[in-house]
Amino acid sequence: MAKVVFMGTPDFAVPTLQVLIEHHEVIGVVTQPDRPAGRSRQLQASPVKRLAQAAGIPVFQPEKIRRPEAVAELRQWTPDVYVVAAFGQILPQAVLDIPPHGSINVHASLLPRWRGAAPIQAAIRAGDAETGITVMKMDAGLDTGPMLSQRAVPIMPDETGQSLHDRLAQVGAELLIETLPGYLSGHIIPQPQPEDGITYAPQIKKEDGFINWGLDAWTIERLVRAFTPWPGTYTFWNGQQLKILSGAANEGAGEPGRVLETPRGLAVGAGRGLFYPAQVQLAGRKAMPIQAFAIGQPGLVGSLLESPPAESDRTQI
Repeated sequence: MAKVVFMGTPDFAVPTLQVLIEHHEVIGVVTQPDRPAGRSRQLQASPVKRLAQAAGIPVFQPEKIRRPEAVAELRQWTPDVYVVAAFGQILPQAVLDIPPHGSINVHASLLPRWRGAAPIQAAIRAGDAETGITVMKMDAGLDTGPMLSQRAVPIMPDETGQSLHDRLAQVGAELLIETLPGYLSGHIIPQPQPEDGITYAPQIKKEDGFINWGLDAWTIERLVRAFTPWPGTYTFWNGQQLKILSGAANEGAGEPGRVLETPRGLAVGAGRGLFYPAQVQLAGRKAMPIQAFAIGQPGLVGSLLESPPAESDRTQI
Protein backbone atom coordinates (compact mmCIF):
# COMPACT_ATOMS: atom_id res chain seq x y z
CA MET A 1 0.00 0.00 0.00
CA ALA A 2 1.54 3.28 -1.15
CA LYS A 3 1.30 6.65 0.55
CA VAL A 4 -0.27 8.99 -2.01
CA VAL A 5 -0.97 12.69 -2.32
CA PHE A 6 -3.74 13.23 -4.83
CA MET A 7 -4.16 16.36 -6.96
CA GLY A 8 -7.45 16.95 -8.79
CA THR A 9 -10.47 19.21 -8.93
CA PRO A 10 -13.56 18.40 -11.08
CA ASP A 11 -15.93 15.44 -11.34
CA PHE A 12 -13.55 13.66 -13.72
CA ALA A 13 -11.04 13.22 -10.89
CA VAL A 14 -13.49 11.82 -8.33
CA PRO A 15 -13.45 8.13 -9.40
CA THR A 16 -9.65 8.12 -9.34
CA LEU A 17 -9.53 9.56 -5.84
CA GLN A 18 -12.17 7.07 -4.72
CA VAL A 19 -10.18 4.02 -5.86
CA LEU A 20 -7.01 5.43 -4.32
CA ILE A 21 -8.81 5.78 -0.98
CA GLU A 22 -9.95 2.16 -1.28
CA HIS A 23 -6.55 0.69 -2.24
CA HIS A 24 -3.85 3.01 -0.89
CA GLU A 25 -3.15 5.47 1.91
CA VAL A 26 -4.11 8.94 0.71
CA ILE A 27 -2.33 11.27 3.11
CA GLY A 28 -3.41 14.53 1.48
CA VAL A 29 -5.43 16.07 -1.33
CA VAL A 30 -4.54 19.19 -3.32
CA THR A 31 -7.36 20.90 -5.19
CA GLN A 32 -8.28 24.31 -6.59
CA PRO A 33 -9.58 27.00 -4.21
CA ASP A 34 -13.33 27.25 -3.69
CA ARG A 35 -14.94 29.25 -6.51
CA PRO A 36 -18.20 31.22 -6.84
CA ALA A 37 -20.93 29.15 -8.49
CA GLY A 38 -24.60 29.37 -9.39
CA ARG A 39 -26.80 32.44 -9.50
CA SER A 40 -25.99 33.28 -5.90
CA ARG A 41 -22.24 33.22 -6.68
CA GLN A 42 -21.58 31.59 -3.33
CA LEU A 43 -18.23 29.88 -2.84
CA GLN A 44 -18.44 26.19 -3.70
CA ALA A 45 -15.96 23.43 -2.90
CA SER A 46 -14.70 21.28 -5.76
CA PRO A 47 -16.06 17.71 -6.13
CA VAL A 48 -12.63 16.40 -5.10
CA LYS A 49 -12.57 18.53 -1.96
CA ARG A 50 -16.02 17.28 -0.95
CA LEU A 51 -14.94 13.64 -1.30
CA ALA A 52 -11.69 14.27 0.60
CA GLN A 53 -13.50 15.97 3.46
CA ALA A 54 -16.04 13.14 3.66
CA ALA A 55 -13.12 10.70 3.94
CA GLY A 56 -11.33 12.80 6.56
CA ILE A 57 -8.31 13.53 4.35
CA PRO A 58 -6.38 16.82 4.79
CA VAL A 59 -6.96 19.28 1.94
CA PHE A 60 -4.60 21.95 0.59
CA GLN A 61 -5.93 24.61 -1.83
CA PRO A 62 -3.12 26.82 -3.17
CA GLU A 63 -4.11 29.69 -5.46
CA LYS A 64 -0.88 29.08 -7.40
CA ILE A 65 1.00 25.86 -6.70
CA ARG A 66 4.28 27.20 -8.08
CA ARG A 67 4.62 29.85 -5.36
CA PRO A 68 7.47 29.10 -2.92
CA GLU A 69 5.14 29.03 0.08
CA ALA A 70 2.92 26.43 -1.66
CA VAL A 71 5.94 24.25 -2.51
CA ALA A 72 7.13 24.51 1.09
CA GLU A 73 3.69 23.40 2.31
CA LEU A 74 3.74 20.39 0.00
CA ARG A 75 7.14 19.34 1.34
CA GLN A 76 5.53 18.81 4.76
CA TRP A 77 3.84 15.69 3.41
CA THR A 78 6.01 12.64 2.69
CA PRO A 79 4.17 10.58 0.05
CA ASP A 80 5.65 7.86 -2.11
CA VAL A 81 4.02 9.34 -5.20
CA TYR A 82 1.72 12.09 -6.43
CA VAL A 83 -1.30 11.09 -8.52
CA VAL A 84 -2.79 13.88 -10.62
CA ALA A 85 -6.12 13.92 -12.52
CA ALA A 86 -7.49 17.17 -13.97
CA PHE A 87 -5.97 19.35 -11.27
CA GLY A 88 -6.16 22.55 -13.29
CA GLN A 89 -2.67 23.98 -12.73
CA ILE A 90 0.67 23.16 -14.35
CA LEU A 91 3.05 21.64 -11.81
CA PRO A 92 6.60 23.04 -11.77
CA GLN A 93 9.55 20.67 -11.62
CA ALA A 94 10.13 21.62 -7.98
CA VAL A 95 6.75 20.08 -7.12
CA LEU A 96 7.03 17.08 -9.46
CA ASP A 97 10.30 16.05 -7.82
CA ILE A 98 9.07 16.05 -4.21
CA PRO A 99 7.89 12.41 -3.98
CA PRO A 100 10.59 9.74 -4.55
CA HIS A 101 8.52 8.04 -7.28
CA GLY A 102 7.60 11.30 -9.00
CA SER A 103 4.16 12.35 -10.18
CA ILE A 104 1.71 10.23 -12.15
CA ASN A 105 -1.03 11.77 -14.32
CA VAL A 106 -4.32 10.29 -15.54
CA HIS A 107 -4.90 12.01 -18.90
CA ALA A 108 -8.09 11.68 -20.98
CA SER A 109 -6.61 10.90 -24.39
CA LEU A 110 -4.33 8.47 -26.17
CA LEU A 111 -1.19 10.57 -26.02
CA PRO A 112 0.46 12.16 -27.88
CA ARG A 113 -2.90 12.95 -29.52
CA TRP A 114 -4.77 15.74 -27.71
CA ARG A 115 -2.30 17.07 -25.23
CA GLY A 116 -3.78 19.97 -23.29
CA ALA A 117 -6.80 21.09 -21.32
CA ALA A 118 -9.79 19.80 -23.34
CA PRO A 119 -8.95 16.42 -24.91
CA ILE A 120 -12.44 14.94 -24.53
CA GLN A 121 -14.18 17.67 -26.52
CA ALA A 122 -11.36 17.80 -29.07
CA ALA A 123 -11.66 14.08 -29.88
CA ILE A 124 -15.39 14.36 -30.56
CA ARG A 125 -15.03 17.56 -32.61
CA ALA A 126 -12.35 15.98 -34.78
CA GLY A 127 -14.49 12.92 -35.52
CA ASP A 128 -12.00 10.49 -33.97
CA ALA A 129 -13.15 6.87 -33.93
CA GLU A 130 -11.60 6.31 -30.52
CA THR A 131 -9.88 8.04 -27.65
CA GLY A 132 -8.87 6.72 -24.25
CA ILE A 133 -6.77 7.13 -21.13
CA THR A 134 -3.02 7.50 -20.77
CA VAL A 135 -1.35 7.03 -17.39
CA MET A 136 1.95 8.87 -17.63
CA LYS A 137 4.86 10.04 -15.51
CA MET A 138 4.77 13.82 -15.50
CA ASP A 139 7.53 16.19 -16.51
CA ALA A 140 7.48 19.99 -16.71
CA GLY A 141 6.06 20.00 -20.27
CA LEU A 142 2.42 20.03 -21.30
CA ASP A 143 1.46 16.33 -21.21
CA THR A 144 4.85 15.37 -22.64
CA GLY A 145 6.02 12.85 -20.04
CA PRO A 146 6.72 9.15 -20.65
CA MET A 147 3.80 6.73 -20.63
CA LEU A 148 3.08 3.88 -18.23
CA SER A 149 -0.12 2.49 -19.75
CA GLN A 150 -2.96 3.26 -22.16
CA ARG A 151 -6.49 2.01 -22.73
CA ALA A 152 -8.57 2.83 -25.81
CA VAL A 153 -12.27 3.71 -25.67
CA PRO A 154 -14.50 3.86 -28.79
CA ILE A 155 -16.36 7.11 -29.46
CA MET A 156 -20.02 6.36 -30.12
CA PRO A 157 -21.88 8.01 -33.05
CA ASP A 158 -24.13 9.90 -30.61
CA GLU A 159 -21.36 10.62 -28.07
CA THR A 160 -21.54 13.88 -26.13
CA GLY A 161 -18.89 15.59 -24.08
CA GLN A 162 -20.74 14.49 -20.94
CA SER A 163 -21.16 10.83 -21.86
CA LEU A 164 -17.54 10.45 -22.95
CA HIS A 165 -16.34 12.33 -19.86
CA ASP A 166 -18.23 9.93 -17.60
CA ARG A 167 -16.90 6.81 -19.32
CA LEU A 168 -13.32 8.03 -19.38
CA ALA A 169 -13.44 9.03 -15.72
CA GLN A 170 -14.23 5.42 -14.79
CA VAL A 171 -11.68 3.95 -17.20
CA GLY A 172 -9.04 6.33 -15.85
CA ALA A 173 -9.64 5.19 -12.28
CA GLU A 174 -9.49 1.52 -13.28
CA LEU A 175 -6.33 1.88 -15.35
CA LEU A 176 -4.55 3.92 -12.68
CA ILE A 177 -5.23 1.40 -9.94
CA GLU A 178 -4.04 -1.44 -12.22
CA THR A 179 -0.90 0.44 -13.26
CA LEU A 180 0.32 1.99 -10.01
CA PRO A 181 1.59 -1.19 -8.24
CA GLY A 182 3.66 -2.24 -11.27
CA TYR A 183 5.14 1.21 -11.60
CA LEU A 184 6.04 1.51 -7.92
CA SER A 185 7.64 -1.95 -7.91
CA GLY A 186 9.72 -1.17 -11.00
CA HIS A 187 8.02 -3.72 -13.25
CA ILE A 188 6.45 -1.01 -15.45
CA ILE A 189 9.09 1.17 -17.11
CA PRO A 190 7.96 4.57 -18.45
CA GLN A 191 8.13 4.69 -22.25
CA PRO A 192 8.65 7.90 -24.28
CA GLN A 193 5.68 9.18 -26.24
CA PRO A 194 5.82 8.74 -30.03
CA GLU A 195 7.14 11.76 -31.88
CA ASP A 196 4.44 11.43 -34.56
CA GLY A 197 0.77 12.25 -34.12
CA ILE A 198 1.08 15.14 -31.65
CA THR A 199 -2.02 17.35 -31.47
CA TYR A 200 -3.18 19.92 -28.95
CA ALA A 201 -6.54 20.59 -27.28
CA PRO A 202 -6.49 24.14 -25.88
CA GLN A 203 -8.73 25.32 -23.09
CA ILE A 204 -12.31 26.00 -24.21
CA LYS A 205 -13.91 29.42 -23.87
CA LYS A 206 -17.62 30.21 -23.80
CA GLU A 207 -17.43 32.01 -27.14
CA ASP A 208 -16.10 28.87 -28.83
CA GLY A 209 -19.69 27.61 -28.80
CA PHE A 210 -20.87 30.29 -31.29
CA ILE A 211 -21.79 28.16 -34.34
CA ASN A 212 -20.30 29.07 -37.71
CA TRP A 213 -22.96 27.98 -40.21
CA GLY A 214 -20.37 28.16 -42.98
CA LEU A 215 -18.85 24.92 -41.70
CA ASP A 216 -20.20 21.62 -42.98
CA ALA A 217 -23.20 20.18 -41.15
CA TRP A 218 -21.28 17.17 -39.79
CA THR A 219 -18.67 19.41 -38.19
CA ILE A 220 -21.48 21.43 -36.62
CA GLU A 221 -23.13 18.27 -35.30
CA ARG A 222 -19.87 17.15 -33.69
CA LEU A 223 -19.39 20.59 -32.15
CA VAL A 224 -22.86 20.47 -30.60
CA ARG A 225 -22.22 17.01 -29.15
CA ALA A 226 -18.71 17.86 -27.94
CA PHE A 227 -19.86 21.01 -26.15
CA THR A 228 -22.72 19.26 -24.31
CA PRO A 229 -23.16 20.25 -21.52
CA TRP A 230 -20.45 22.93 -21.44
CA PRO A 231 -19.93 25.48 -22.84
CA GLY A 232 -22.91 24.67 -25.03
CA THR A 233 -23.47 25.84 -28.60
CA TYR A 234 -25.53 28.78 -29.73
CA THR A 235 -26.46 31.17 -32.51
CA PHE A 236 -28.35 34.46 -32.65
CA TRP A 237 -31.86 34.88 -34.03
CA ASN A 238 -33.63 38.23 -34.11
CA GLY A 239 -30.90 39.62 -31.86
CA GLN A 240 -31.48 36.97 -29.17
CA GLN A 241 -29.21 34.11 -28.22
CA LEU A 242 -30.65 30.76 -29.30
CA LYS A 243 -28.99 27.72 -27.77
CA ILE A 244 -28.73 24.62 -29.96
CA LEU A 245 -28.89 21.74 -27.49
CA SER A 246 -28.90 18.81 -29.91
CA GLY A 247 -29.31 17.99 -33.57
CA ALA A 248 -28.11 15.92 -36.52
CA ALA A 249 -26.50 16.43 -39.92
CA ASN A 250 -27.73 15.12 -43.25
CA GLU A 251 -27.32 15.65 -46.95
CA GLY A 252 -29.00 18.62 -48.59
CA ALA A 253 -28.27 22.17 -49.56
CA GLY A 254 -29.21 25.61 -48.31
CA GLU A 255 -27.76 29.04 -47.67
CA PRO A 256 -25.54 28.84 -44.57
CA GLY A 257 -27.61 29.89 -41.55
CA ARG A 258 -30.96 29.96 -43.40
CA VAL A 259 -33.78 28.09 -41.61
CA LEU A 260 -35.58 25.78 -44.03
CA GLU A 261 -38.67 23.61 -43.92
CA THR A 262 -37.90 20.17 -45.38
CA PRO A 263 -39.74 16.82 -45.56
CA ARG A 264 -37.54 15.67 -42.65
CA GLY A 265 -38.37 18.71 -40.51
CA LEU A 266 -36.78 22.09 -39.89
CA ALA A 267 -33.16 22.40 -40.95
CA VAL A 268 -30.46 25.05 -41.13
CA GLY A 269 -28.28 25.47 -44.19
CA ALA A 270 -24.55 24.87 -43.73
CA GLY A 271 -21.42 25.15 -45.84
CA ARG A 272 -22.17 21.58 -46.94
CA GLY A 273 -25.25 19.57 -46.02
CA LEU A 274 -28.08 20.54 -43.68
CA PHE A 275 -28.13 20.62 -39.89
CA TYR A 276 -31.40 19.56 -38.24
CA PRO A 277 -31.73 21.09 -34.74
CA ALA A 278 -33.65 18.84 -32.33
CA GLN A 279 -33.75 20.80 -29.06
CA VAL A 280 -33.33 24.55 -28.77
CA GLN A 281 -33.60 27.13 -26.03
CA LEU A 282 -34.15 30.86 -26.36
CA ALA A 283 -32.33 32.94 -23.75
CA GLY A 284 -34.42 33.07 -20.57
CA ARG A 285 -36.88 30.39 -21.77
CA LYS A 286 -37.17 26.65 -21.31
CA ALA A 287 -35.69 24.12 -23.72
CA MET A 288 -38.08 22.66 -26.29
CA PRO A 289 -38.18 20.67 -29.55
CA ILE A 290 -37.48 22.79 -32.62
CA GLN A 291 -40.96 22.12 -34.08
CA ALA A 292 -42.69 23.36 -30.92
CA PHE A 293 -40.39 26.40 -30.86
CA ALA A 294 -41.25 27.21 -34.48
CA ILE A 295 -45.00 27.12 -33.74
CA GLY A 296 -44.54 29.84 -31.14
CA GLN A 297 -42.11 31.79 -33.34
CA PRO A 298 -43.71 32.00 -36.80
CA GLY A 299 -40.89 34.16 -38.14
CA LEU A 300 -38.29 31.43 -37.64
CA VAL A 301 -38.73 29.59 -40.98
CA GLY A 302 -36.92 31.49 -43.71
CA SER A 303 -34.92 33.64 -41.30
CA LEU A 304 -31.11 33.79 -41.21
CA LEU A 305 -29.22 32.68 -38.11
CA GLU A 306 -26.03 34.56 -37.30
CA SER A 307 -22.49 33.22 -37.52
CA PRO A 308 -19.42 34.64 -35.75
CA PRO A 309 -17.23 37.07 -37.70
CA ALA A 310 -15.37 35.26 -40.45
CA GLU A 311 -11.94 36.27 -39.17
CA SER A 312 -12.47 34.57 -35.80
CA ASP A 313 -13.85 31.25 -37.09
CA ARG A 314 -13.62 29.90 -33.54
CA THR A 315 -15.51 26.66 -34.13
CA GLN A 316 -12.70 25.03 -36.12
CA ILE A 317 -9.95 22.93 -34.60
